[in-house]
Amino acid sequence: MEPPSNSGPSDVTIAVSRLAAVSAELGEGPTWHAERGEVIWTDILRGEVHACDLLGVDRVEQRHDEPVGAVALTESGAVFVATPRGLCRADGSLVAEIPIEADDLRMNDGKPDPRGRYVGGTMTLGDARQGAGSLWSLDGVTVTRLIGEVTIPNGLAWSAEGTMLYWIDTPTGRVDCFDYDPASGSLTDRRIAVTIDPALGSPDGMCIDSEGGLWVALWGGGAVRRYVDGVCVEIVEVGTPYVTCPAFVGSELDILVITTASIEFDEPVSGAGDLYIADPGVVGPQPLRLGTWAE
Repeated sequence: MEPPSNSGPSDVTIAVSRLAAVSAELGEGPTWHAERGEVIWTDILRGEVHACDLLGVDRVEQRHDEPVGAVALTESGAVFVATPRGLCRADGSLVAEIPIEADDLRMNDGKPDPRGRYVGGTMTLGDARQGAGSLWSLDGVTVTRLIGEVTIPNGLAWSAEGTMLYWIDTPTGRVDCFDYDPASGSLTDRRIAVTIDPALGSPDGMCIDSEGGLWVALWGGGAVRRYVDGVCVEIVEVGTPYVTCPAFVGSELDILVITTASIEFDEPVSGAGDLYIADPGVVGPQPLRLGTWAE
């Protein structure tokens, strides 16, 4: 049985404020670096990795000559990046390589899993060719295709026990759920967790809170929506349409940071591509980190 599709707005709207006016082309993948007290995020197509503190002071800490789909931290706090070639160190050297299945593929959203693997997807540049990408699991020399014929692989979130994976392939307009085996990293029993009305936007990045609520960024919808048991219960209205990814940050993990994009506009638009923060009224889990294989 499919969960309800939420065709109308929630009664609870959460206020948002701008953290930093950064005008990213395609801001994505925020994660909290606790040791440094900074949000690490990417401007994908510019190949930039940024660090922003909670006062809104932002800096570029890595520049790459290729798209950077996401970042992942090691246990020591090193910042690794997902490139078209695979998972790389700051200097661009590979620690886990993915098969090059087409010249125009790049990695998009991804995160470490509960056992320290890196799980991330590939998609084509530009036209997001249907079914051209895959969802991969990387663990050093071990590279496993989890799902094939993917178009725009996006948000990932694991349950507190690590036994369920929530995942988005944006054009499907939904969040899917799998049983996840932390020991092997395998997926089984795919089913629909959330169905999103296309009028609300397209699901993009996602995070999960300590109560199991899913916070889903809506590309073209100007919002992040929180879903519990498939139902939208809260909305963060961001004020710029191309919202890409939320994450829990701060010393108590009680702040929601949100990345956005400006790439769809022909001319600069105020607020597009900036970083935003909101008080979600709930905390998030500690961000997962890569295993020792990546050190």
